[in-house]
Amino acid sequence: MPEAALHVGSGKVRELYSLDDERLLLVASDRISTFDVVLPTEIPDKGRVLTGLSAFWFTRTRELRANHLLALRPDARSMECRRLEMLPVECVVRGYLAGSGWKDYTATGAVCGHELPAGLTESAELPQPIFTPATKATTGHDENIDREQAAELIGSALFDEVERTSLALYGFAAEHARERGILIADTKFEFGLDPDGRLVLGDEALTPDSSRFWPADEYTPGGAQSSFDKQFARDYCDSRGWDKSEPGPELPDDVVAGTRARYVEAFERLSGIVFDDYLADPDVVLR
Repeated sequence: MPEAALHVGSGKVRELYSLDDERLLLVASDRISTFDVVLPTEIPDKGRVLTGLSAFWFTRTRELRANHLLALRPDARSMECRRLEMLPVECVVRGYLAGSGWKDYTATGAVCGHELPAGLTESAELPQPIFTPATKATTGHDENIDREQAAELIGSALFDEVERTSLALYGFAAEHARERGILIADTKFEFGLDPDGRLVLGDEALTPDSSRFWPADEYTPGGAQSSFDKQFARDYCDSRGWDKSEPGPELPDDVVAGTRARYVEAFERLSGIVFDDYLADPDVVLR
């Protein structure tokens, strides 16, 4: 870490440093969280997968929306980024009915104010992708909210721009991923405003931490799906009868190895880049 870098914050996975008045350094650790609890066991190279995939998508979507990436560091887990004023909403797009969306649908027949057809099953593909914002919880779980609640937080005009942008980014990425054998069931974006008030894509983008990635050749609606994200670790934690409070359970070696393998496979399938080549030269994802 450069001597001038000042640590300014920690998240579940990332460490944030200030480089100067205009730049931040975002460092992705190998920590893994499930059910909003950071587990005591790390997943080797997980942070490098998150940084590399984010940079890959940032490079390929900048014509759809400007983003905060300035440069990658040689450690393959650190990004130099523009400072933004981050919006207080999680910007979730769902193409399939899973997770909290499935729970909301079974309870009300709707997700975040979107009325959906009756009779859909778990993991069903939606008639069209939907934008389902959520709050950013400082503790506990984010909560799904509807259009009106989100507009109260950020204003109607900005909400409309965020919705259009999120759906466009998801559409681009979902088509790219499908061609490479991965279904993006849902994903979360975060946006901020630059000093000129322009909307900018920030944080991470389309990673196994912020998305549900399903193998297309195994997809069968009507239940839970196998995945290339941290669901493998979640399922193990669930099987232990854990009450989802701290501390979380230690992960055994086979779950660590299986989780790492899923993250790396997602990276390689989506980017078309051998992971070891990325470790040797992080800038390969920017080309």
